[in-house]
Amino acid sequence: MLNVIWTVFFLLSILAAGYQAFVFGNAEIWTSMVDALFEAAKSAFTICINLTGMLCLWLGLLKIAEVSGLTTLLAKVLAPLFKKIMPEIPENHPAIGSIIMNMAANMLGLDNAATPMGLKAMEQMQELNLKKDTASNAQIMFMVINASAVTIIPINILMYRAELGSSNPCAVFVPILLATSISTLVGFLAVAWTQRLNIFNKVVLAYLGGFAVFIGGVAWYFISLPDEVRLKYSTAAGNFILLSIVFMFIAAGTFKRLNVYETFINGAKEGFDIAVKIIPYLVAMLTAIAMLRTSGIMDLFTRGVENTLLFLGLDTAFVPALPTALMKPLSGSGARAMMIETLQTYGGDSFEGFVSSVIQGSTETTFYVLAVYFGAVKIVKTRSALPCALLADFAGITAAIYLSYLFF
Repeated sequence: MLNVIWTVFFLLSILAAGYQAFVFGNAEIWTSMVDALFEAAKSAFTICINLTGMLCLWLGLLKIAEVSGLTTLLAKVLAPLFKKIMPEIPENHPAIGSIIMNMAANMLGLDNAATPMGLKAMEQMQELNLKKDTASNAQIMFMVINASAVTIIPINILMYRAELGSSNPCAVFVPILLATSISTLVGFLAVAWTQRLNIFNKVVLAYLGGFAVFIGGVAWYFISLPDEVRLKYSTAAGNFILLSIVFMFIAAGTFKRLNVYETFINGAKEGFDIAVKIIPYLVAMLTAIAMLRTSGIMDLFTRGVENTLLFLGLDTAFVPALPTALMKPLSGSGARAMMIETLQTYGGDSFEGFVSSVIQGSTETTFYVLAVYFGAVKIVKTRSALPCALLADFAGITAAIYLSYLFF
């Protein structure tokens, strides 16, 4: 699947650039394409270098949590659920603890912490995988849930909106929470259907119900806060929880009388190894995405959608936010740039900026997650992971557009 996607991206990019060059006389497109190709390769290496420090930090801390038995304790809490949705992972396996920590970091919008924990979870699941080049059912479920990424506190989006002049930057809080929840639910159901999992039982429904109540409670709390303090509280809550996790890991290691420093160093070494492993996969994916973005194919698609909607007599107010939607599965930084450009062009409190912000928070960057997570464990056959993740993306983006009309 990755081979097909990668090849299609490159071929479509070159065809789209050729169309622009010969139909619109844009000969400079070829120079732009070459520059984008080399810049993306350089950027991929820079990302891995920057990621190395975070990987060493969090995998060092996770090693303390693992050796101290903290991840095993977390695994016991959710063992009944994982037995139903990831039956191939043994009960109380450390991978469950890493998965839980990754999901918690994603929910809090702590990307720097989520990625190292996710990579650790993939490596632990790979130890159980009998076909090392093919994604297991558990890895597919984890990847799709990770790519759809429920985000409770979208700190970065709220901060960008505040910086770009929005009088109520937190207005997108609830739509983002609902859109990302829908995305995750659709992704989960898609994987459950492809893997023939029996999810309509008391255990799974009880956990899903508890999760829904938790999401609703968090949403109610933040909605009840005054607008002027909501962003401040969101940021403070995320940072407090992050530091509390660090304290909890070190305290658990100290309580178990571990050599905390040496344990941390052993885990940090794993982080460096993983960072080196993912460089080729990230270079391959980011160069293809850069070519696609620079070729102008997204602009052509956006204009086509707008003309079709006008012909059908439908509303086109959300169309300026479509570049963010198209870029979101491909590139996190690219989608963020599109959101910022929309906010700058139309205004911090515009409908277009509102839609773009909700779309930005509705899902994760699917192709980046796919390249990094599967690349780290050298999986090339991703099976149903990509189709299910893209379905979740579509559901999240569609929900984001609908909810923006509802809440704006």
